[in-house]
Amino acid sequence: MKRMFAAPDPGLLRLRVSLRAVLGIGLAVTAAELAGLPLPAAITGGLAALLALFTVGDATVRRQALTTALLPAVGFPVLALASSLHGMPLLRDASWLAVIFVGVYARRWGPRGHALGTFGFMTFFITQFLHAVPAQLPELYAAVALAVASAAAVRFGLWCIERRTPPPAAPAPLTGRRLARPTTRQAFQATLACSFALAVGQLLSHDRFYWAVGTAWWIFVNTASRGETLVRGFRRVLGTVTGIVAGLLIALPLDGAVAPTAALVAVCVFGIFYTAAPSYSWMMFFVTVMAGLLYGLLGVLNPALLLLRLTETGTGALGAALAVLVVLPITTHATTHAWIQRALHCVHACTEQATARLAGTPGADPAPHIGELELLLGRVRLSLAPLVHPLNPLRARKARARRVLALLDDCAREVRGLASVAADPDASHDARLAAACWRVEHAVEILTAPRPHRAAAAPAPAPRPAAAEPALTHIHDLERALSALVTPLHHAPYASPVDA
Repeated sequence: MKRMFAAPDPGLLRLRVSLRAVLGIGLAVTAAELAGLPLPAAITGGLAALLALFTVGDATVRRQALTTALLPAVGFPVLALASSLHGMPLLRDASWLAVIFVGVYARRWGPRGHALGTFGFMTFFITQFLHAVPAQLPELYAAVALAVASAAAVRFGLWCIERRTPPPAAPAPLTGRRLARPTTRQAFQATLACSFALAVGQLLSHDRFYWAVGTAWWIFVNTASRGETLVRGFRRVLGTVTGIVAGLLIALPLDGAVAPTAALVAVCVFGIFYTAAPSYSWMMFFVTVMAGLLYGLLGVLNPALLLLRLTETGTGALGAALAVLVVLPITTHATTHAWIQRALHCVHACTEQATARLAGTPGADPAPHIGELELLLGRVRLSLAPLVHPLNPLRARKARARRVLALLDDCAREVRGLASVAADPDASHDARLAAACWRVEHAVEILTAPRPHRAAAAPAPAPRPAAAEPALTHIHDLERALSALVTPLHHAPYASPVDA
């Protein structure tokens, strides 16, 4: 709970994006109701708007708008395919697995491929959720079109947050060749996991098996190693369990009452967007509660259904675990080393730009690097999650990993403070800043060098400056954190002996 509300939110970006999502999805559902569409179509529209606002993450507003416009081009054919195969289980399952493979493989084309692949998968999922048939296609098409238009109107017209605050570019994925490429490997892993989820899920329920498949799919989003995937599966199950308990206490007594259900769904939408970055468990809590509320609107909610939801989620998580352990596994150590190196280079870039700005260099701006650093540290936390997990019995490794995370957080705090000082037009430049920046660069070189060439310790930080020199104070504390990182990184197993 503390991490969810205390997580850094520069410029209140997460808060504003979450409020905008509530507005955009509310507009989409309202448009569907005003158009006279039935309840299943209105739910489809709300979910389509959620996906349009949640998955589209291109670097510029123009690219975001184009990706959003392309969503129906993917969603409409998948809707037609999934609904036409409703009565043919074998063909339906084979088609869904094909959509899954293509959807994951498409991530190699960056944010647009990820968004379109996810939208295609979730369109198939929504069709199973609603048990849609071809006769419903016109109303479903209308709902999706209205939803995408509503989401676009809010995102690019009414409240275009990204125009004034461009989102930081997503970190480039780790690279490889052929089957070692993350997208290729994950496409095979996800397809195998979803195959398992399909088979076992249908043994549990012929009508609700799709929850197992959905669990397996989403566990593979933003993961790079087997450890990350296993921890994500655990967190998904944890969030589902707590969400089901809340559903029994909240959604079940409401019994589909429209006004309070709509208000709580809006709360859940806000929670999904606000907690997605800092806490996957909390995000899944809100997703599960929202699913229970939607089942209540459809008139099918009961305790047995919520229990089945949990069982199907466990099945999907098990399928994902088996897939990452068997198919082209990637170790936690390999990915952690690469993400830590990127974060350290970004720390240096932030420091360099802030120092240059204080020196009056035209165009120097640490802000983009600050945003990039937050994303990279998120990737480091995700990669180290298996090592710091409470169930990890290796205490020494757990302690080192926690020390690394704490020191990297210290680096990020000092860099943010330095950038804040640099943004002050009245801040003065001190000649000692250049030397301090060079020491930061040298410390980063030591930390990112191959192990045989790494020094035993970073150079000692310069004496702490007077309190009246805030920029130098921030750099001094940054130097100290970097120097302290040498020991845990040098002895950690994820400190590769050669460059990644």
